[in-house]
Amino acid sequence: MTVFARIDHAAGATAVGMALRPTEVLLFGNAKGGTPLMQSAQTVGIDLPLKALVWQDASGTTWLSYNDPDWLATRHELGGETEAALGMMTGALAALAKAATTG
Repeated sequence: MTVFARIDHAAGATAVGMALRPTEVLLFGNAKGGTPLMQSAQTVGIDLPLKALVWQDASGTTWLSYNDPDWLATRHELGGETEAALGMMTGALAALAKAATTG
């Protein structure tokens, strides 16, 4: 997977004189996984590349949040031909979450 962008919302808040706990969005993916989805329904392009939100709550716990690929399939009414690509995305997101949240 390629990381396309990293958006540091906390730094943006600091730049305008406001406070925000650590909050970052990572945009990542690859054409092999995303293209079949867009071939089925181009509107899914609004949700691609994939995004993950890494954020810290008030108690100092860090969280990793992302949209489930099955939700994307429902939202964009993707056809059955996208099952393999969706499975690949689901597996990649699970691996990312595990790697990011285990020591």
